Parts: sequence; structure tokens; C-alpha cells
Amino acid sequence: MSADRSGIDGKSINKATRRRVLAFARPYRTHITLFLATIVVSTFLGLLPPLLIRKVFDVAIADGNGSYLNVLFLVMVLAAVGEAVLSLVERWLSSRIGEGLIFDLRVKLFDHVQRMPLAFFTRTQTGTLISRLNNDVIGAQRAFTGTLGTVVGNIITLGGTLIAMLLLEWRLTLLAIVILPVFVMPARRVGANLQDIAREGMNVNASMNNTMTERFNVAGALLVKLFGRHDAEAADFSERAGRVRDIGVRSAMYSRVFLVALTLVGAIGTAIVYWLGGHLVIDDDITPGTLVALGLYTVRIYLPLTSLSNARVDIMTAFVSFERVFEVLDAPNAITDTPDAVELTEPHGAVRFDHVRFRYPDPPTGTPDSLGGDESTASVDDVLRDIDLTIEPGHMVAIVGPSGAGKTTLTSLVPRLYDVTEGAILIDGHDVRGLTQNSLRRAIGVVSQDPHLFHDTVIANLRYGRPEATDEEIESACRAARIHHVIEALPEGYTTIVGERGYRLSGGEKQRLAIARMLLKNPAIVVLDEATSHLDSENEAQVQEALAHALEGRTSLVIAHRLSTITDADVIVVIDDGRVVETGTHDELRHSGGLYEELYETLVRAEHT
Repeated sequence: MSADRSGIDGKSINKATRRRVLAFARPYRTHITLFLATIVVSTFLGLLPPLLIRKVFDVAIADGNGSYLNVLFLVMVLAAVGEAVLSLVERWLSSRIGEGLIFDLRVKLFDHVQRMPLAFFTRTQTGTLISRLNNDVIGAQRAFTGTLGTVVGNIITLGGTLIAMLLLEWRLTLLAIVILPVFVMPARRVGANLQDIAREGMNVNASMNNTMTERFNVAGALLVKLFGRHDAEAADFSERAGRVRDIGVRSAMYSRVFLVALTLVGAIGTAIVYWLGGHLVIDDDITPGTLVALGLYTVRIYLPLTSLSNARVDIMTAFVSFERVFEVLDAPNAITDTPDAVELTEPHGAVRFDHVRFRYPDPPTGTPDSLGGDESTASVDDVLRDIDLTIEPGHMVAIVGPSGAGKTTLTSLVPRLYDVTEGAILIDGHDVRGLTQNSLRRAIGVVSQDPHLFHDTVIANLRYGRPEATDEEIESACRAARIHHVIEALPEGYTTIVGERGYRLSGGEKQRLAIARMLLKNPAIVVLDEATSHLDSENEAQVQEALAHALEGRTSLVIAHRLSTITDADVIVVIDDGRVVETGTHDELRHSGGLYEELYETLVRAEHT
């Protein structure tokens, strides 16, 4: 947990946070009630043994009553068995509550985060999100199963024990209470220090884990090797691991000193009770059994009080975890379905850019700083300027232009990865902002320059685009993308694991697999962003042939630098500095004297060198 103690001291629990916590706990209110009830009953059962031992000394032994001693023995055994059974029930209930709460929070967080717009992920560290899904969710869970149970149990134990002691002998009880400040003050200070050490350890551990996550994926490992940074990485990791080691030693010593101090003070307190109580026994003011019971109760009041001295910090720490979880859940989503959004049914693929202007936005108002809310991500100038373009259904449109002209940005607006700043994008006459995102994206298939594959089997990656696809449909799509023979040659065919980001496949194989996945989706509109850039000439010719057949009847927007792709297009759109500067067929633009002719000559020279 990244919250430090300075963020907890002097802080009160926000009413809104408390209400939301209670709302999450509401489905488990029956379990929570039973959980607290078992703690109460178990605590009172724990108070019985000293009273029974008192009877053993003062009645059974003093009177030589063996039958009564047998009864007391049986009651003590039953109390111990009952306490053990209740402990198991308490553990079962706490696990049901805790694991259920973890499930609810994680699912809600995951669902909210994965629905956030693309801009959210460009400004938020993956490690931060994973930390919220793991560490903070578990910290929130402990508020119920750990902190709640501990606080309630300790309050009941302390209160019940003091009442029992007062009823037995008020003078020795007051003596035990007088010693309590000697117990509480060191406990409070050491407990706070231990929490600070624990948080520091968690932060360093998180940093170390982030390093391992980045260096142990294929891309990170490759970068380290190519730059020969093994020794530097090892030294950096050693420094962080050394800090974790040192923190561990400090924590262990603080804990042991704390435990020794508590044990010593408890032993001294108990000794004082027995010393003075012994004199009272000698003077016949109390019985020996009463003294033994008081000695046993004295030990029981110190540990609960020590724990309760830091209860507020524990509770606030737990609520900080909840607040960090709610911080993510409350992060505003700039791209959502409108209340009156309609489904895009039977799409034809007509695309209209109606005087579109686009500028990358700043984070939405209300985005927390920890999730990039304090960053300025807005582009200084418009990335796209007054794009007015009509694409007929079934046409193949090649989008060309110099690097940074806005080609990829233009195509990313179609599936609504970003919203336009001005103007509108229409699909079959519908503004994309008035369509449900699911129906819009079902109608659009995208193959990027560096397609992403999950660390899973080939067939699982293919079915991601259409889970209900049959094996025959998958094979047909792979044959169309000229990848079937490659898959069959893999060690386990379609059940072969492709590795993280598909690193077991070549660049061209990954792209053909992504094309097969797109074909399996069967979209009305296809966006190809340099989809053939990693293919050699032979493979490109095969895929181009497959795409020519597969894209027939579909609207396609193709960002390409290959001559074959450009010259086959129905329409070529030339973009420069965010503006459409030329449109037409290859023959119309080839000798126009404009930017296209310049780009084309550059491509010709590049492909013939």
C-alpha cells in the first residue's frame, strides 16, 4: 500500500466512503452478523477457564470434592471444544466475506478499467492498475475479515475481562489498570513505526516487482541483451533487493523488541498482581482461586489493549485502501454510450468524415493525479484539420502521407478509440457517438502494424474475434490469410502456445494470424494499418491475393507504403499535416504534380534499391 502514515494521522473517514463501503458489504450482511456473533460467543467462552480454575482451587480441592472436580474438568473441555469449533466457523465466515469482497471489487475494477478509452492507458502505468487490483483490493478486504474482527474481539475481550476482574477483586483490577499506560505508550509508538516500515517495504517491493515485470517480458529481455545492460540491471536490482532485505531486518528487530517489551511488562504486571494478591490471600482477604483467576485475566487485558491502541491507524489504513479502489472506479470515462444509443444492425460500410477536427485531449476533469490526471496530454495544435471525406460501401481507400501526417489517428476515430473534437464521423448515416460501442466495433475489423497476440494457443487467439466460430470456419479464415500451413507445421498445431505477444511467431506470421482473426470476425469495415509491412514479397503477394478476395464487398481503409496496395485502391487519400490534400485514383494522381507524385516516386526508388 502506497499510503504513508502521514496520510492517515488526523484523517477522518469520509461519509461518502463509509456509505460505499457499506454498500459493498450489504450482500454479506448475514455473514458479517454471524461472523461478529461467533467472535462474541468465542470471546465469552474464553473468559470461562479462569472462573472454572477458581472453582477448582476454592471448592473442588478445598472441599476434597472429586465429583465436582470432574464436572469442572468436563465443562473446561466442552468450553475448549466449543471455542475451537467457533474458531473454525469464524474462519469460514471471514473467508467467505473476504474472498467474496475481493471478487466483487476485482470484477468491478477490471470491468471499469477495460472499458476506459485508449487515452487512459497511454497515461496510466500498468503497474499502478495491477497494484489497485491486487494490493489495494486485499487491503480493503482486510477491513472486514481482519480489522473488523480484531477490533470487535479485542473490545469484547477487554471489556469482559475487566468486568470479570472487578467482580472478583476490585483493588487488584485497579492495580492492573494503573500499569496499562506503561503498556500502551510503547505499543502505540512501536506499532506506528512497524506500519511505516511495512509500507516502505511494500513500496520497495512494488518497485522491484515492476522492474521484474518489465525486464522479464520478451521485449524487455531483448532490449537488455541488445544494449548489454545485464550488469547494470543486476546492480540496480541488487540495490532494491538490498533495501528489501534491510527493511526486513528492521521489521524483524522492531517486532522482536516489541514482543519482548510486551512480554516483560506483562510478566512484571502479573508478578505485581500475584505479589500483592498473595498478601491478600495470606490476610484471608481473597481466596487462592481468586488470585489464580485474576493472574490469568491480567494477561488477557494487555494484548487486546495493545492492539486497540493502534486500532484507529489500522481502520484508517483499511479505508485508505477502499479510497484508492474507489479512486479508480470513479475515474471518468470520456467515451461512453449515450442513454439513447442505438445498435448498428446489418451495416453496409458507408463512412463519412464530416468536417472532422481532432486534437488529443487532456485527461477528463475528475481524473485523479495517481492515474495521470495531473498530466497535460493535449496536443498543442489540431492533429486533424477539417477532414471532409466520403467513402462508399465496398470501396478500398488507401491513405498515404508522410510520417506524422495523421493517418493512424484518422483511422482510430472510426471505431471510436477517440472522439472527434469537432465535426462528426458517420457510419451508414449514424453518428458513431450515437451508436453503442459494442455494435460499432463488431462492424469494424482492425489489423495493426504490430498486432497483439495473447500468451495462449493459436486457436484461442483466433477465437478472440469470434468465440462461437467452428473449427471449419477457423481453418477457412486461416487458409484465406495463407497461414493454415504454417499453423499445421507448429509442434501442436492450432493448440500451440504462441508466447507473450506472439513472440514464437515471425512478424509476418503474426500479421497473417491477425488477418485471419479479422476475417473470422467478418466485419463490414476493415482498417489495415501497415498490415503487410513485415511480409516479404512472396508472402505479401499471397496475403494481398487473399485480402483482395476477402475484402470484396467490404469497405476498407488501408494505411500502406507498399506500391501494390496503393495502386489497387479504388480511392487514394493523401494526408499532410492533418489535412486531406489530394484524393483520386492512382492514375489521376500519378502525374498531378502534387504530394502523391512525390511520395510515389520515393516508394518506387525504395522498392527498386
